[in-house]
Amino acid sequence: MSDAVVVGLDVGGTSTRAIALTLAGERLGTGRAGGGNPTSHGAERAAAELLTALRGAVRAIDPARVRAGAIGLAGAGRLRADPDGRAAFDRAWSDAGLRCPYTVHSDALVGYASGTAAPDGTILVAGTGAIAAQVRDLRLDRVADGHGWLLGDAGSGFWLGREAVRALLADLDTGRAPGPLGRRVLVELLGADRVADRPRDTVDAVVQAVTRRPAVELARLAPLVVSAAVETEPVAVVLVDEAAGLLAGSVTRIRPDDAPTPLVLGGGLLTGSTPLGAAVRVKVGRRWPNAPVHSAGDGAVAAAWLAARALPEVTDPVALHALLFPGHRPAATTPDETP
Repeated sequence: MSDAVVVGLDVGGTSTRAIALTLAGERLGTGRAGGGNPTSHGAERAAAELLTALRGAVRAIDPARVRAGAIGLAGAGRLRADPDGRAAFDRAWSDAGLRCPYTVHSDALVGYASGTAAPDGTILVAGTGAIAAQVRDLRLDRVADGHGWLLGDAGSGFWLGREAVRALLADLDTGRAPGPLGRRVLVELLGADRVADRPRDTVDAVVQAVTRRPAVELARLAPLVVSAAVETEPVAVVLVDEAAGLLAGSVTRIRPDDAPTPLVLGGGLLTGSTPLGAAVRVKVGRRWPNAPVHSAGDGAVAAAWLAARALPEVTDPVALHALLFPGHRPAATTPDETP
């Protein structure tokens, strides 16, 4: 058995995670640091976080054993096209004692690889934003949405938060008392669920509370919608169903109607036992009844797997994927289920 080691990193806007693995699936070390996305934090700061995470992952091993590495992050294409940014990442790699090559992949591709080893398929991600992408031969092909909160991200956490506020404002405009979800939104935005004797005063206060913060922060209201939907609160249930329809609609832009290839669901709103994830599974299950639906897994491990595929001793990447993601099973798709 080769003593080769591969390193994978999952780089996000709020955290950076690194892992060192053997080709037998043994986890030799992990590292964690702050947000390392060069688009949002700048190349030098991002590289510093990358270095911190890398050092944690390889602390207990000889860095010379690391034969390949891969980094997954949003805006991978921008980093590859930016000589200064790539140079900063190169220095971090070298400062961690690594002399092997590394590749940079989109976080969407890494998310896909964390759910399946199939070379062709689709990834749908819903978190603060939302994006769908078609994968061919483990490369991103066509992409839908991911246009940002102003122009797109339909069905995302931002979308849920904005629609919850809009529903509250509609109640206040028409003189209706806010329902359970509306009251939760009021508490989150204003600190109390009381409506002023003149409802327009509460409307103005809500609008001011929203507009004084960066717009994307509306995504912080998404958990309120999700928890209310779990309790079958009517407005929340409708919003979750609408969001699921929008997300499934993004997939239909890029995925053939008869595609039997896997569909991977990623992002905090679609993984785990969330009502939005369940609703999306129902909708995509009806549209593609023969396609397996998987949940995304550990992005750092998936990046390491992508790096390992380039090594000559890895003759069966599918078997290695199964080793790195033990117990992975397709998410259930029940087209007749009512979310």
